[in-house]
Amino acid sequence: MNFLLPLFCIALGGYLIGSFPTGYLAGCCCGMDVRLHGSGNVGATNVLRLLGKKWGYSVFLIDFLKGWLPVFLALLWSDAVHMTPPSAPGAIAALASLLGHSFPIWLHFKGGKGISTSAGIIVGMFPGSFLFCVGSWILVFFSTRYVSIASIVASIMLPLTVLLFYFLSHGSHPLPHALTPDWLSILVSLMMCTLVLWRHRENIKRLLAHTEPRFVRKP
Repeated sequence: MNFLLPLFCIALGGYLIGSFPTGYLAGCCCGMDVRLHGSGNVGATNVLRLLGKKWGYSVFLIDFLKGWLPVFLALLWSDAVHMTPPSAPGAIAALASLLGHSFPIWLHFKGGKGISTSAGIIVGMFPGSFLFCVGSWILVFFSTRYVSIASIVASIMLPLTVLLFYFLSHGSHPLPHALTPDWLSILVSLMMCTLVLWRHRENIKRLLAHTEPRFVRKP
């Protein structure tokens, strides 16, 4: 069976789903271009700061689904056609949706930093790593009140935990299939971490200069 066309469709569909400009549209509903206020980012954090909990949490949920849905559908198709390696469609969908969120064609390729969408991808593709990433994000955020530091630590935690599960799965007590990553999953986790860190490069500069603002949300 020729998988090139289906894989191309998965990549294109993942990108288009990921590029849905949730934060920008939320701002438009409130008569505001969020790109011109706060951090200028269209992600959930800036929307939460500017527009409050209702809009911020809604943007987070939709951006989360932008990552989870393409991966879920791609892996479902992979199981149906017995794709080898089985993680390949999910890997393509994951990277495509994250690139779509970060570089949406509708906003001149200036999108969010990928944390909400990455969370959805992790649930869909790396369920074993999810609690580690979320736990580290919560711990760092409530200790420092810096969203950027929490996001950076959580992104680094992803490939570390995927590697941990990989080595554990090859030990004397194999893990359940859903928690067993392959080499492609490791590569995807490293690429996701790299992209998130690169998208936070300005935050890292401000952190080093001690000018990064702590999180204060609108009531």
